[in-house]
Amino acid sequence: MPRQTSIHSCLQENFGFSSFRPGQEAITDSLLAGRSALAVLPTGGGKSLCYQLPALLLDGLTLVVSPLIALMKDQVDALQARGIAAARLDSSIGAAEVQSIYRQLEAGSLKLLYIAPERLANERFLNRLRGRTLALMAIDEAHCISEWGHNFRPEYMKIAGLAREIGVGRVLALTATATPAVAADIRKAFAITEADEIRTSFHRPNLHLSVTPCPAPQRRELLLQRLRGDSGGDTIVYVTLQRTAEEVASFLASAGISARAYHAGMQNEVRGQVQDAFMAGSLRVVVATIAFGMGIDKADIRAVYHYNLPKTLENYMQEIGRAGRDGLDSRCEILACADDLTVLANFSFGDTPTAEALRQLVEHLLGQEEVFDVSHYDLSGAFDIRPLVIATVLTYLELQGVLRSTGPFYDSYKIQFNRPQEEIFQGFDPQRVAFLQALFATAKKGRLWYQLTPGESAATLNEPRQRITAAVNYLEEKGDIQVQVTGLRHGYRRLSPELDPEALIAGLQETFARRETQDIARLREVLSYAEQRSCLTRHLLTYFGEAVEADCGDCSRCRTGQGERLSRTAPLEPGPTEAAIARRVRDENHAALAHPRQLARFLCGISSPAANRVRLGRHADFGALGEFPFRKVMELVASGAD
Repeated sequence: MPRQTSIHSCLQENFGFSSFRPGQEAITDSLLAGRSALAVLPTGGGKSLCYQLPALLLDGLTLVVSPLIALMKDQVDALQARGIAAARLDSSIGAAEVQSIYRQLEAGSLKLLYIAPERLANERFLNRLRGRTLALMAIDEAHCISEWGHNFRPEYMKIAGLAREIGVGRVLALTATATPAVAADIRKAFAITEADEIRTSFHRPNLHLSVTPCPAPQRRELLLQRLRGDSGGDTIVYVTLQRTAEEVASFLASAGISARAYHAGMQNEVRGQVQDAFMAGSLRVVVATIAFGMGIDKADIRAVYHYNLPKTLENYMQEIGRAGRDGLDSRCEILACADDLTVLANFSFGDTPTAEALRQLVEHLLGQEEVFDVSHYDLSGAFDIRPLVIATVLTYLELQGVLRSTGPFYDSYKIQFNRPQEEIFQGFDPQRVAFLQALFATAKKGRLWYQLTPGESAATLNEPRQRITAAVNYLEEKGDIQVQVTGLRHGYRRLSPELDPEALIAGLQETFARRETQDIARLREVLSYAEQRSCLTRHLLTYFGEAVEADCGDCSRCRTGQGERLSRTAPLEPGPTEAAIARRVRDENHAALAHPRQLARFLCGISSPAANRVRLGRHADFGALGEFPFRKVMELVASGAD
């Protein structure tokens, strides 16, 4: 059978489609020819088929790397419903199911395995992959690999090297938000030729774009007018802050609109209820932070409103891409106010550590033994640096050859026996029985559970820690015990390259300063989009590298020709009142706010590990200067708040 016939037969038989969407066939052809590819397809453009179909036509396993647990679950459930051998390994999977998946992996019966990027830092998992036929690695949200991307994630930077190390046959990098610079970064990392970058048009004529300048005090009423004037279709309203989500949802609900908030500060169960109600059509409006929408596949969303300015044009493109996937007309409107820029800019400064903290962290890591382990949480608290930034520093040290990750592990096990120990031990030779008896003698016995600390047990028994964990894993896999794990730690091996510690620290400081500058530059792009007089669609498509010959004739700028500077109602310069607040907090002598940058974060409402540890988020003055630019607050507190 000719290959093209085989491809189309597989498409029809396994996925029920008679034809490809734009770009899908070209991507499939590249992969089946043995070449890596970059797929830049708009949100809702059918990216998942681009690796699911080749996975069935290639010999071996396809690894799918995705940061979105909800997306992984939905896709695996759908594939399994079609009789396709697929599985996922993520933090929501129980130990028994993990062992079952590993058995399928050993047997070679899996076609697709979905994993989070962090799983690739686990040496034990990588060892399971070595020697297997890894036909394809698909990397979703591939823009996260690029420092120039809007959603840089440090663990993504290591994927390209690991793919080569474990012998992946070909790579498919997928993204819906790659500018030309980001696409070039991705291609370079995975050795993808420019000819194998498949990019389809981002233009969706059924999405009607508009920007409406609106002073902050008038936005609620304008949003309510819009929702009452709409035909009643399902709607997402995006906001920046969690408290704004709650306030706007409450306001809409009190006005008779079926609306609820959704944000990361809510309990998982409540968030799940909101999402399920929206997907089922029983909830009309979700007022959400960017925590909502990733992996959401609802075809009939009729409107996406941005109550606040989006953080980046990349975020904006992703978020409006959730509207109108059924091809019907949908409204995408920004209620634009320049006051939002202050809050968005301030967030950009929250992740930048002080120079002193960064130096202390690096010196601490360089002073460790050859083999060591750390807790991101503990380091975060010790040096007042957010856990994500801790992970970024460790990743940079890996990429520069200073450290080598040996993988994450848990330092505390709770163990319950499913049957009497005597019955379990009958299946082992006397030496292993003696070892197991000695092992469980080192555990603290409770009423139902044993508390075992592998590191302490290893030291007591003078045995390698690996033998302890292997024994526990074996008993769990056999169904003899139940295990609960706590205390996530990350193991490293310190290498000995020629390095200049001062240059290393200076390079890291420069990296974080550059990230701040990039974030502010992206905000300026958002402002430029919102204030321009020309075609919104053309501006947006040009930003993503798509050549556009003519205006769309449909967006609010094309229809009215209006474009104006956004209004600002909040003051930019702190005054005497604000100076008094800063002095009052400084004079309280909180150790967590000793550095001017720490105090400025607190006053702007930006949380930090040290402040969280002593619950300063509940302080009456937390966020008291949140409407002022961070740099202005920094100047105020650095000058002594005079």
